[in-house]
Amino acid sequence: MWRYLSVLLFGLLFTMSSFGGATVSANEKIVYHVPIEETVEKGLSAFLERALTTAEAADADLVVFEVNTPGGAVDAAGEIAKLLADSPIKTVAYVNNRALSAGAYISLCADEIYMVPSATMGSAAVIDSTGNAASKKAQSYWLAAMKTAAEQNGRDPIYAQAMADVDIDLPEYGAEKGKLLTFTAEQAKKAGYSEGTVSGKAELYSILGVEDADIRSIEESFPEKLARFLTNPIVVPILLTIAGIGIVMELFSPGFGIPGVIGITSLVLFFYGHLVAGITGYESLAMFIIGVILVLIEFFIPGGIIGLLGFTAVVGSLFLATGDPVHMTISLLIAVTVSILVFILLVKVFGKQMKFFRKMILTDATKTEQGYVSNPNRLDLLGAEGKALTDLRPSGTALVKEERVDVVTEGSFISKGSTIIIVKVEGSRVVVREIPDSN
Repeated sequence: MWRYLSVLLFGLLFTMSSFGGATVSANEKIVYHVPIEETVEKGLSAFLERALTTAEAADADLVVFEVNTPGGAVDAAGEIAKLLADSPIKTVAYVNNRALSAGAYISLCADEIYMVPSATMGSAAVIDSTGNAASKKAQSYWLAAMKTAAEQNGRDPIYAQAMADVDIDLPEYGAEKGKLLTFTAEQAKKAGYSEGTVSGKAELYSILGVEDADIRSIEESFPEKLARFLTNPIVVPILLTIAGIGIVMELFSPGFGIPGVIGITSLVLFFYGHLVAGITGYESLAMFIIGVILVLIEFFIPGGIIGLLGFTAVVGSLFLATGDPVHMTISLLIAVTVSILVFILLVKVFGKQMKFFRKMILTDATKTEQGYVSNPNRLDLLGAEGKALTDLRPSGTALVKEERVDVVTEGSFISKGSTIIIVKVEGSRVVVREIPDSN
């Protein structure tokens, strides 16, 4: 009996220890570490959305964004800021090197900011896709966004505005009038824009009290990295230009060759990048395919309307696939200009002919030199004599070698029944002359 009691007691102790271990495991904090690197664009926004969704699904306690970016697109930064604002999880921006322009804005939208000693944050002037200062409307929006980002976390908005407005004078931070504010780690802490300066992730986790937490890293997948590259503002016009050149060169190539493959591949990469980045849906790709089909139909059923609809659909699909119509307009202008120059070069310099249209345009000619004649040549009648079957005024009919032949005189009248001789044959034209004293 004591044996059974001891087994029962051991089982109870084991069960209690198991429950105790489960309680410790359940109380362990979950932290996600997410990198924000390179240029800020729509592809980064899609990646961060996935990261936050994953963290929320795991009921994470904290998300640390390791920021090292020179900035990028304002609209993408706005989307990322909204993601941070809507997330119920505490967020920390860990500036490891630089958080400039859109990177500074994203950092300000986090609940807390920590910087390494060599880090910088600021210089957030908004510029357009050509690298020039943006319109006053865009600047006004950006200044308001920077101010709001600072205020929502209890930071003095004057410094956020000074990062984007050269008219604000802050000489004590090296940002006198005419210069944008860029904080060092020490200056950011002094101004209340940083909760602290840390030597690395280990010290950061220690300060946040999560050094013993379950720290999970989320890295960009290859499709996400590729999408970020393909949606880069510099890469987009290059892809469209390569597509345009490939299509133009294919028009001068027999059959379907390498230029066409390269052109189509560039367009596929363009749409693939925007689809994976979440910038557009399949409706833009469907519109593009429909447009191409209509343009091809125009080659076989000319009229103009179908081709115009197809061209409009193709251009419209490109604008639908991007979130920046101004940048797309510039990209298309670059692509079209380069394609036209290549077309002129092929025709004028290299003397190329568009082989694509040879199947639809009749270029064969029936030349005499090649043995083609419109009518039989009656050289066999030259010098033969015959009799006029009708009056020749000057044309008529004669009997030559027992054959009725349409003839014409040299200009004189020859009466019916006269003897004639054939003096000239020009193709089907047979010229006769009357033989004197033939009557």
